[in-house]
Formats: sequence, C-alpha cells, structure tokens
Amino acid sequence: QVQLIESGGGLVQAGSSLRLSCAASGGSLSPYTMGWFRQATGTEREFVAAITWRGGSILGADSVKGRFTMSRDNAENSVYLQINSLKPEDTAVYYCAASTPYSRARESDSDYFYWGQGTQVTVSA
Repeated sequence: QVQLIESGGGLVQAGSSLRLSCAASGGSLSPYTMGWFRQATGTEREFVAAITWRGGSILGADSVKGRFTMSRDNAENSVYLQINSLKPEDTAVYYCAASTPYSRARESDSDYFYWGQGTQVTVSA
C-alpha cells in the first residue's frame, strides 16, 4: 500500500518561496493523478493543484493561481509543489494525495484515496 510523506514546509517570511515534496513508498505513483490540498486552522480542506500521469496540471482557487506550480518526477517517485510569493493567508497544513490511475486531474478530496500526514507552512508578515 502506498505511503505518502510530505516535506519542505516551515516558517517563512511573506514574499519568499517554498518547494514542498511528496515522496512515496510502497508503490509507484507514476500512473496516478496526484493532488495537493491545504487546510488552515478552523477551515475546510481546500484544493490547491493536481497533476495527471501525463504531467498535465491544474490549479485551484484564484488565490493560488499564478503563484503555485505542481510537478512530478517519476524517477524519484515524488511530486512537488512550488510556491512563490508566499502570503500569510497561505498558512496551512499542506497535504499530498493520490487519486486514480490514468485519469484526469481531479479537484475533489473525495476522489483521492491515499494521503500524506501533511507538512505545515507558516508565513509571517
């Protein structure tokens, strides 16, 4: 069974950048649509980005478009989320998740079946 482990979060200043990583063990991620979600304290989980097995990606809310980029490296069995121009409102736990193989990018967390433990991103003003 696939285990996902996020890393790369931390405490950063507004305007800086982070690259979050999601590494898998127990199986190959290459066929799967992968996603990033985030959840701020006291809020619902929010879709951030998704990428298909072909490498096509989509982004979620307007707040992340233009600043976030998702990518994958099948040789490393990992996916990534590059976040630029971080804002305090980006503060959240960021989760990596795996959906179904050989399918389209998906935005609903109900379509994802394997989840990492999350990595905390905190952005100070």
